[in-house]
Amino acid sequence: MENLTYLFSSDMFLATLRLSIPLTLAAVGATICQRSGVINLGVEGMMLLGAFSGVLGVHLTGSPYLGIMLSLAVGALIGWIYAVLVLHYDANQSVSGIGLNVFASGLTIVLTRAVWKSDGLSGSVKQVPSITVPVLSEIPFLGLLFKNQSPYLYFTVMIVILAWWFMYRTKQGLRLRAIGEHDEAAATVGIPVKLYRYKAIIVCGMLCALGGSYLSIVQNNRFVKDMVAGRGFMALAANIFGGANPLGSWGSSLVFAFAQAVRINLEVDIPDQFLQMLPYALTLFVLLIIGLKNRKKYKDKIA
Repeated sequence: MENLTYLFSSDMFLATLRLSIPLTLAAVGATICQRSGVINLGVEGMMLLGAFSGVLGVHLTGSPYLGIMLSLAVGALIGWIYAVLVLHYDANQSVSGIGLNVFASGLTIVLTRAVWKSDGLSGSVKQVPSITVPVLSEIPFLGLLFKNQSPYLYFTVMIVILAWWFMYRTKQGLRLRAIGEHDEAAATVGIPVKLYRYKAIIVCGMLCALGGSYLSIVQNNRFVKDMVAGRGFMALAANIFGGANPLGSWGSSLVFAFAQAVRINLEVDIPDQFLQMLPYALTLFVLLIIGLKNRKKYKDKIA
């Protein structure tokens, strides 16, 4: 009964919001990328490189905010490299994405050893401090959203809204969606398809890196090898489940984050391994449902 009460408590709500931040950022990045007609399976690697570069930036400068800036710069660079591979050299998108994940995993271990003389574990660094918004923090119940929260939470909400507005309320967003639907038709009316795709992939890299930096300099105060732990693939699933819509991706990310919060905070007489696999099992279940749904649509079209 106590666990059931906790499930619907404000603490669980806030924990879900915090855990959804890296998933949402990466999912929105994947949404923008997919809408341009590029499937980015390298989200996991982009997040991992963002997590490492965030800690490295703080280590070198002493400022968490400069760590964020370095993370964004590295995300943009990795996004550009991925874009060159799949757009300029016509590399297979899936193979390039998986290759990026493997590359990021190995590179971060090597660089951690080079900087901190440790295999896959950095030294501790300053975290991004939480903030309290005056006046708004005094509002009953809703004030919890503005009291001792990470700035990442507010930036994430802003990014979701801006991404939705850009995609569905601007001419450039319409062009981006047109490219994803039929790139040849978009090119015939003078839309620079490759330029839009380059920008979309670079923005995706920056958002994924920003989500990764949250894990290392907000949720933790150090980098640990492979600390993204499958969140990139959860973000991809959230994007698919959310219908490649920024608002839908955010909502789906909250569902996966809730599963993570349950795993972390609930005390039940169940082997810990079962609770640890809960978010990943939910991800697989969602993908299975989507696959069956798409299969039914395909059969209906043929009929």
